[in-house]
Amino acid sequence: MRGGHLVREVMTPNPVTVTPDETVYEAAVKMAELGVGALPVIDEEGRLVGIFTERDLLVRVVAKGLDPTKIRVGEVMTPNPVTVGPDEPVEEALRLMAKIRARHLPVVDEKGRLVGIVSIRDLELVLL
Repeated sequence: MRGGHLVREVMTPNPVTVTPDETVYEAAVKMAELGVGALPVIDEEGRLVGIFTERDLLVRVVAKGLDPTKIRVGEVMTPNPVTVGPDEPVEEALRLMAKIRARHLPVVDEKGRLVGIVSIRDLELVLL
């Protein structure tokens, strides 16, 4: 791996988000249209409150036979996700992902505002 890269260099800035009140169906459509496996969940003030992932959709909705047009993202999201800062080295993002067995990490600034999201796919650029 090449060294010296920061999360901000590989993250997706200003990611598309969902709110806890959106339906799982609406979130799934966004994910499919964007070709992404996770969406940060923000509250009405723009604070990060969770992350909604393909795994959440599969395990907490589909496997339980729930209707995605009736279930809200806030009911099935992963709350209070682990985050990383934009000025952290990519190695720290990789360490965190491995520790929690995640493929996506929201990126927040020093004030806790969502500024991006980083995925394993994003890190492939520096893993070569």
